Amino acid sequence: MIIIPAVDIKNGKCVRLLQGRMEDETIFSNNPGSMAEQWADDGAEIIHVIDLDGAFQKSPKNVESIKKILERVDVPIQLGGGIRDEDTIRMYIDLGVDRIIIGTEAIKNPALVKNACKVYPGRIIVGIDAKDGMVAIEGWTKTTGTRAVELAKQFEDSGVAAINFTDIHRDGMQTGPNLEQTNALAEAVSIPVIASGGVSTIEDIKNLLPLESNGVTGVITGKALYSKTLDLKEAISVAAGENSGRRKK
Repeated sequence: MIIIPAVDIKNGKCVRLLQGRMEDETIFSNNPGSMAEQWADDGAEIIHVIDLDGAFQKSPKNVESIKKILERVDVPIQLGGGIRDEDTIRMYIDLGVDRIIIGTEAIKNPALVKNACKVYPGRIIVGIDAKDGMVAIEGWTKTTGTRAVELAKQFEDSGVAAINFTDIHRDGMQTGPNLEQTNALAEAVSIPVIASGGVSTIEDIKNLLPLESNGVTGVITGKALYSKTLDLKEAISVAAGENSGRRKK
């Protein structure tokens, strides 16, 4: 299982939100590039970067900060937030972003996702953020009537590299990941699932590891790393040492 540190950017700063609320932020660094470099130095295989302003304002807002991250680290970057059209996808790919996360448009314009998968094979991730199992969009400000599993199934055989599944109620709360819903989603589709939301300690990582056999191939963690309740090097070591074997895709 891959441990993926998060760098969330708001107004050019590295922050963490509670349950996605923009007004409920904690600033951890004025330099997102420096934070990304730290996680790379600690052994991260992938870094998860979100343009929070872009997610809420529906277009890229922190491109300069993202460029600086790409300049400072050689680790692959997966990026989301404000990605609503082909031009934005192309721009970020051209800048050097490894994987593009599409969230809101996955439900509003699934054809965009499917076409992007054809143009950029293996480089498109669907971000599914859920409240009580229902998909939320527009920077988590709107909850739809679509269940997370239903949305995920729409992209079977489309070439989606992974699904980032976030339990919004747990995001930034450090209350432990939603093992039941994450596992249910992974069992319902053949697409690899990346868990997100609620990680607090090394025990949470250990609790997620058995889900790897069902297709949970990674976990995103942010607040726990910044609050120092989880050590990235230890988490990577534990995940590597207790590899339960990935399900065949």
